[in-house]
Amino acid sequence: MAKKMNVESFNLDHTKVAAPYVRLVGVTKGPNGDEIYKYDIRFKQPNKAHMEMAGLHSIEHLMAENIRNHMENVVDIGPMGCQTGFYLAVLNHSNYDEILEVLEKTLQDVLNADEVPACNEVQCGWAANHSLEGAKEIADEMLSYRDEWHIVFAE
Repeated sequence: MAKKMNVESFNLDHTKVAAPYVRLVGVTKGPNGDEIYKYDIRFKQPNKAHMEMAGLHSIEHLMAENIRNHMENVVDIGPMGCQTGFYLAVLNHSNYDEILEVLEKTLQDVLNADEVPACNEVQCGWAANHSLEGAKEIADEMLSYRDEWHIVFAE
């Protein structure tokens, strides 16, 4: 058995999951009673597929900007280095079904977008590396599996 790691996802058997899915990674409780809920939003099957960087970069901008229009509790949403998904952190919000609804609305926003927000050298660290069409393809594919987002592990 492998040594238990400090990072939750390093303890996850990536060969057993069935992407795409949305899973609660864990809850961190603060000293004043606040709770941060961290979600693994997996778009691609680990070690089998990944998001191309320009599309991933654009969907990151689009989701980061638009998710806050649907939920005020968002702490952060950011991509995984493996390019297979995103982590979403929300404050004091434990309703999994509402998280799925917010994600669905946010991905619909991606499909309806005319431009990538903050896609310029002043607001972005690599402004030349974007693809609105790539972002839309990623969002469309994820949405096509909407009814299966709750299924994390292959049977």
